[in-house]
Amino acid sequence: MSTPVEPPGAGVTGTLATHAAPVHPPDADPVGGARGFGGGRPVVLQVIPSLVTGGAERGCVDVAIAIQKAGGTALVASSGGPMARELERHGARHITLPLDTKNPLTIRRNATRLVELIRAEGVDIIHARSRAPAWSAHLAAKRAGIPFVTTFHAPYNFKSAPKRWYNSVMARGDRVIAVSRFVAEHVAENYGVGPDRLRLIHRGVDVGIMAPDRVTQSRLIQLAQSWRVPEDRRVIMLPGRLTRWKGQGVLIEAMAKLGRKDVLALMVGADQGRTDYRRELEERAKALGLEGRIAIVGHCNDMAAAYMIADVVVSASTEPEAFGRVIVEAQAMGRPVIVSAIGAVKETVRDGVTGLVVPPGDADALARAIETTLALDTDQRAALGAEAIAFVRGHFTKDRMCAETLAVYAELLA
Repeated sequence: MSTPVEPPGAGVTGTLATHAAPVHPPDADPVGGARGFGGGRPVVLQVIPSLVTGGAERGCVDVAIAIQKAGGTALVASSGGPMARELERHGARHITLPLDTKNPLTIRRNATRLVELIRAEGVDIIHARSRAPAWSAHLAAKRAGIPFVTTFHAPYNFKSAPKRWYNSVMARGDRVIAVSRFVAEHVAENYGVGPDRLRLIHRGVDVGIMAPDRVTQSRLIQLAQSWRVPEDRRVIMLPGRLTRWKGQGVLIEAMAKLGRKDVLALMVGADQGRTDYRRELEERAKALGLEGRIAIVGHCNDMAAAYMIADVVVSASTEPEAFGRVIVEAQAMGRPVIVSAIGAVKETVRDGVTGLVVPPGDADALARAIETTLALDTDQRAALGAEAIAFVRGHFTKDRMCAETLAVYAELLA
């Protein structure tokens, strides 16, 4: 955990290797931890602001289902959302509490509510996945005398002492989980969490869903038709909500520099009310003469099929990604990826093997990387895809993430 991570390379390699050394899975043995967890039928309560959408929410639901499967009892408290129904389908329980507020009075009232819930349900561990509910959970855990776990899903920014103090609740867990080595180093450096409490558990993707052989031709055809993707176009895809730091603007500039009329860039993700930014992107594409070569298609409910439509999947983020789930999902689908050299990229992409790494915000480098990737022949693409799938299945599966999380619980229960 204390091993320093070298910064990613600043430039694009220019070529993609088609053969590489085998991928070795992490040293941890999460299965044993899961077996130990199942013995005592513990009750685990996770707290999160809401269950609408997002990586923290997905991880919360996945772990809750794993707790149930391992013989424990999974409770999740949040303000609610559509993902709560998924919990209940798998036997976990959702408790509706106003945990999506930063109001100090409500946070204290939530702590009292959580203490009552802990005592009524015999909760053994409380696990917080966001700062506001973490304050309530921290107070409740102290009052009830049970272990407190947190997950850092991001390296929260702070520009003032009060903000740093607010963030610090996530570092107060008896165990503090970081979703990447990049985040773990941030936590250790800025909050002084040592290896006795800090645990690295990479986020995981569901390789039962993110599997090329599970996507039917009919799903591909339906999605391509709904997006009006011409059959004669090479497709560059940038998945992610429409927000400036995700780099949609950088991709538009790269498309102009690429200058190829046989390439279509699809931006997949909801604008979440950022209509001004969407208009800005559309106007910039028009000003660069990219009509018909840029399409903003909105939210997608079938991302596995979406990745299969793409020839290249791009993450052009200009700020660090704490993990970068999209780029891992794309590799699980055997797609070549291009990603900015910031955040957790050194952990999630094998530069020159499963994809290419470029400097953030550099449209010229991105254009060159796209050209390089599109030039791969059929055999090279197949070899790259096999490497990418093996890499994800060896390191970033949902089952591994859940088992390692349950092993942390077992550590505390022991």
